[in-house]
Amino acid sequence: MAPAVVVGLLTAACAVPSFGAPRPATRQGGHIFSLWQGFFLAACAVGAFMLALILYTVIRYRARGDAVPDQGSSNRLAEVVYTATPIAIVIVLFVLSVGTERLVTRRSAGPVEVVEVTAYQWGWEFRYPAEGVTVTGAENDPVPELVVPVGTTTRLKLEAHDVIHSFFVPEFLEKRDLVPGLHNVLDITPTRTGVFAGRCAEYCGLDHWRMDFSTRVVPEPEFRTWAREQATKSGAP
Repeated sequence: MAPAVVVGLLTAACAVPSFGAPRPATRQGGHIFSLWQGFFLAACAVGAFMLALILYTVIRYRARGDAVPDQGSSNRLAEVVYTATPIAIVIVLFVLSVGTERLVTRRSAGPVEVVEVTAYQWGWEFRYPAEGVTVTGAENDPVPELVVPVGTTTRLKLEAHDVIHSFFVPEFLEKRDLVPGLHNVLDITPTRTGVFAGRCAEYCGLDHWRMDFSTRVVPEPEFRTWAREQATKSGAP
């Protein structure tokens, strides 16, 4: 047991303070990241407490001869503590989870950008209605690119043409399904620039592996320049 515990603690320590999660790239992802840290620390605390109890029991009540130990039938205080503590922990984690979910799924009153994201077997289409720009990646070569401005809220309207797909960017720390006939919405507020790989996280058929895309977060002026250039190429007004 001891070697396994040591390996687990060292593994966790190497990932501090992220505990294995990617660095969040959106404000919504930051809320999820904080919740994950809280859950991980709570799990470590419970694990350490249980390990301490086990070691204490093994050492304190080890065999010291042939004498029969006390055969008490119960310990009401211990039973109450061991029953109430897990329930309290679950209630606290549940309340934190609900609060985080509300923060993440709350829709912005006025998103700066709106992008219509359409998934199909096996590709992605990103349509910017206000700019008259459409980015499509049917053959996945090169992968289609979703470009959004940093520091402002972009609303992604998610739809699927055929089967269930799933929009997932690891650095956003959340994913959202695209279901035929269901109009799903995902608001993202990027907090840092960069290029982040995205993919379909729902098995959707034979060429599911081809459904990759790229998300590029850029400053607002660079986004406007990109949108004008794309509109000019496509002949949009």
